[in-house]
Amino acid sequence: FNSKVVAGMCLVSGTSQGLYARATPHPNKLVLTSHDHRGNRVGPEELSMDPKELLRVANSGSHFAYIAGVAYQVAIRYHVQGLVLDNYKTDLPLKKGLSSSAAACVLAARAFNRIYDLKLSARGEMDLAYHGEITTPSQCGRMDQCCAFGARPVLMRFDGDKLDCEELTLKEPLYIVIVELAGHKDTVEILQQLNRAYPVAATPVEEGV
Repeated sequence: FNSKVVAGMCLVSGTSQGLYARATPHPNKLVLTSHDHRGNRVGPEELSMDPKELLRVANSGSHFAYIAGVAYQVAIRYHVQGLVLDNYKTDLPLKKGLSSSAAACVLAARAFNRIYDLKLSARGEMDLAYHGEITTPSQCGRMDQCCAFGARPVLMRFDGDKLDCEELTLKEPLYIVIVELAGHKDTVEILQQLNRAYPVAATPVEEGV
């Protein structure tokens, strides 16, 4: 605990891009297919809905680790069967800092929610997606899951484990400019370094964070 760390807030807005999928129930398997923004296909891949198997895949950091992480959280919280999830189209660029991993987790949470009528709100889907993502090696924060609200601005307030989300109404259009720098990033490494700065910084650089 560090009393010098005050409550934080941020303004988040989704874009018009995203992941599109069809979902149907399956008696005992998680069957996954994905297409990235370039049209490359992965799958179908079949996984058991056994929590130990889902946790193993989530921890592996493999292509479907995020979906497996969410499925693991669903399996240990709810009485559900399996799911066929076909991500047939993606126009959100991957690995470009646009929360594509969070979008995949929200997609999985929403699919389970709708197929099995879990009666989760958008906030509930966000929470399920967050816990699914941190089941993987990616130790993300809670901000990215705000994509669950879609292409609308949301004011998020953070205070320890408490999170508040307030949907905003704009009087004027909000324009977002996205620039492709053709760079490379390691999200897992970035998050590990950010998390090292909290709650107590050990270096001047971490104090700046």
